[in-house]
Amino acid sequence: MTHTRELLTFVPLAVALVWAAAVDVRARRIPNWLTLPLAVAGLFAAGLGYVPVSGAQAWVGAGVGFGLAFAMMAIGAMGGGDVKLMMAIGAWVGGPRVLLIFAAAAVVGMVLAIVQAAVTGRLGELVRGSAALAARAAVTRDVTCPDGLGLSDAPGCADALGRKPVPFAVPALVGTVLILFLGAWR
Repeated sequence: MTHTRELLTFVPLAVALVWAAAVDVRARRIPNWLTLPLAVAGLFAAGLGYVPVSGAQAWVGAGVGFGLAFAMMAIGAMGGGDVKLMMAIGAWVGGPRVLLIFAAAAVVGMVLAIVQAAVTGRLGELVRGSAALAARAAVTRDVTCPDGLGLSDAPGCADALGRKPVPFAVPALVGTVLILFLGAWR
């Protein structure tokens, strides 16, 4: 199978991620009716040989995607829809690739958070809050949002203070495109 042909098998995933990103930007949530069928479709596509990962690799990818995102949800850095979206991506691409996509999405999300803070005039607040959170985590090993520190963009803090976090489906889409469609598949 040629590289282009392999990439074409991921077009349904890319289309669903564009849709998820649009919904997440508008509603700040990723609905189950989108993520769960996407995960099942990835598992079926792999099981039937339509994507360049085996059925077992798809199950491992779904588990890795779920586990990574669930750990982030446990500290308040992601929501449940984000967890299910990473699980679905993993079902399509397998374990090693979902790790790369997760890392790329984290970098893209960080850049978007910095840009969002700069545009809204809160870059200094973001830097101070992130430094305070990192120092607190280094001393106490607690990475949850502490009350009273005024951290608005630290993990788990945006919702608590009524601010909108970066919609995760956008960095997930960009990370997936970077890893799959710009040559990192092999």
